[in-house]
Amino acid sequence: MGIMNILEGLQSRAAAHPAHIVLSEGQDIRIATAAIKAVAAGFGRLTLLGHKTKIAKLIDDAGGALSENLQTINPVNHPLENEVITAFFELRKHKGITLDQAKTLTHDPLIFAAMLVRLGYADGTLGGAVSTTSDTVRAALQVIGKAPEAKLVSSCFLMILPDNHQSGRHAMIFSDCGLVIDPSAPEIASIAAQSALSCKALIAETPKIALLSFSTKGSATHHNVDKVSKAAEILLDQYPNLSSDGELQFDAAFSPDISASKAKDSNVAGHANVMIFPNLDAGNIGYKIAQRVGGCKAIGPIIQGLAQPANDLSRGCTTDDVLNMIAVTVLQFAAQKGTI
Repeated sequence: MGIMNILEGLQSRAAAHPAHIVLSEGQDIRIATAAIKAVAAGFGRLTLLGHKTKIAKLIDDAGGALSENLQTINPVNHPLENEVITAFFELRKHKGITLDQAKTLTHDPLIFAAMLVRLGYADGTLGGAVSTTSDTVRAALQVIGKAPEAKLVSSCFLMILPDNHQSGRHAMIFSDCGLVIDPSAPEIASIAAQSALSCKALIAETPKIALLSFSTKGSATHHNVDKVSKAAEILLDQYPNLSSDGELQFDAAFSPDISASKAKDSNVAGHANVMIFPNLDAGNIGYKIAQRVGGCKAIGPIIQGLAQPANDLSRGCTTDDVLNMIAVTVLQFAAQKGTI
């Protein structure tokens, strides 16, 4: 199974669970073109924020047309504007904002899109092709917030291995590679639990979670190793039905031959498909080595632990990147509903 087959599988599963996704940057040609493709693929309904005339021209230029499943909303003077302003004011008044400030802030497409999700008018949102990651994630955190069961909001990457990889693997989840700088042991356990949900939703495989370290089962002694070992204990205690183990070095987690000598009694070592890094240094470096040297395709960062789906794009993203992230957002909503 190759990269294209994995992506086709991702998109076909999204089409089987259609949702309503709002795209905050509708006046970007990549967004408009990806929305046309997403509707054609059956992902559900797409709403693009911005000036209708400008978006309609972009869509027309890209060979599409506005329809029941491809619509636009201008946050200014929309019928939902007052409801959104009032709800945002109630949400943020403890921070001292006024009603006039709430009106100004909700004209920001990132905020307006997140509010549509919070109020139930959309199932998920996607931005970041134009806006910075900090602005995109901040809007999601302030408006949507973390899920009740999540200790924190984290991120993961869907890593698709090169065609005919010698390991026989097709895809894995790497986490956290984009948000949490130095998680505590309980936070690592929470990130692992979130990543297990991402594995089920995005790869459609039973998660086998490896909590990574520079040590395997006590081969080294250090407080950083102790943190990962403690996280493994917490994860096992709180989520006994998940297959997990740690601390494990990456080679022991990935290679059956190496795991046979380093961690032969582990039910995860050698077969892990969810790799949990001990900090952002390791995670960010690790996924980029896999991408640039190992030839993996990295989809993400995918935000985990929010009450409702919201995701961030790279400002260098392509139309296909946007399309894949729409599929991811659709599948996250299906996972939260419990339909996958």
